[in-house]
Amino acid sequence: MHELGVVLEIVRIADRRAHEEKANKVTRIVLQIGELSPLVPELVEVCYPAAVSDTLLSDAELMIETLPANAICRNCKKVFNVVHHEYQCPVCESRNWELLSGKEVIIKEIQIV
Repeated sequence: MHELGVVLEIVRIADRRAHEEKANKVTRIVLQIGELSPLVPELVEVCYPAAVSDTLLSDAELMIETLPANAICRNCKKVFNVVHHEYQCPVCESRNWELLSGKEVIIKEIQIV
């Protein structure tokens, strides 16, 4: 399960940022995870409590937002969600597309006090 390593790194980044800002604690962290990311959001949620133990994030709420897996068809230039359309352009039915988004893992927000 590589989620634990990634979550530990995210917590390390957020904890360091909170210390730099001389915060007392982190109250919320918002992650954006792409639909095609190798991270499984449910496993990130399972790893999170252990990862934040003894850090400024120990009581912080974890929020996960899913980023769509969007692609552009190289044939007709239609932008579409590859997951919802089963990896095929809904307009011309081509499978010749370029992924625009959906593999990201982004720390969107670190809320500190």
